[in-house]
Amino acid sequence: MTTSVSNTFEVTQVKPLIGAVIETDKETLLSGRHSAEIRGMLEDRGVMVFPQVHFTDEEQVEFTRTLGKFVPEMHGDIFKISMDKAINPQADYVKGAFYWHIDGTMQQVPLFASMLTCKKVAPVGGNTEFCNTYAAWDALPEEERAAIENLRVVHSLVAAQLFVEPEPDLALLDQWSRLGTNELPLVWTHTSGRKSLVLGSTCDYVVGMDPIESRRLLVKLRDWATQEQFSLSHEWSVGDAVIWDNTGTMHRAMAYPLDCDRQMHRTKLEGEEAFS
Repeated sequence: MTTSVSNTFEVTQVKPLIGAVIETDKETLLSGRHSAEIRGMLEDRGVMVFPQVHFTDEEQVEFTRTLGKFVPEMHGDIFKISMDKAINPQADYVKGAFYWHIDGTMQQVPLFASMLTCKKVAPVGGNTEFCNTYAAWDALPEEERAAIENLRVVHSLVAAQLFVEPEPDLALLDQWSRLGTNELPLVWTHTSGRKSLVLGSTCDYVVGMDPIESRRLLVKLRDWATQEQFSLSHEWSVGDAVIWDNTGTMHRAMAYPLDCDRQMHRTKLEGEEAFS
């Protein structure tokens, strides 16, 4: 379905339950004229794609500010996502992005949204995948929703990093462990009244459940939430910008050669509600 909002602002849904492509120009985006519409569509569609708008870093920050409270990165306004340690000293940490996750599960108030712009594409692979955790919850059978609605899950950096480095030495394990753990609801009841699943690679175990059954439930729900009807895969072109609702989606990067120069620039919007 396509809806013309103005002469330079055309929205096309990608799938019934997730995603929208907005065809426009950077001047329209930077003007802020459609900011309220974009915010509303972001919560409804989960992921918004702006093909080849070619933001500079300064323009990306400016556009991000039109949508909410901008959050600087640890070392500047932009985080350069690259496996080249000369560009990104945190390249080893970025390897965790290859697994389904929500940003900020080690905090009580996660980011509201993140945006990536593509500067260099991978020669093969490198798509970014998203899934709608609101829609995944809504589609669960009633008896399954009742069984999991009040469960709590312990999250940890250790759980996430074990996907990247399954056999760490003790020093590395201790380094990961310093961040501790964070207990969150498995089902997040938002201030809007909507509910979404809180899943991803940081999930360690379900509180009070047998370890094997806990892992089985978390994998089952991950498989459910990431199935075709709830998910999409964005194939990058240089100049694309993609923003997603971090409170109602999970995301991951698809595999690509680690020695290539794929590069994305990220900006963030401050969280606006706590997990619980």
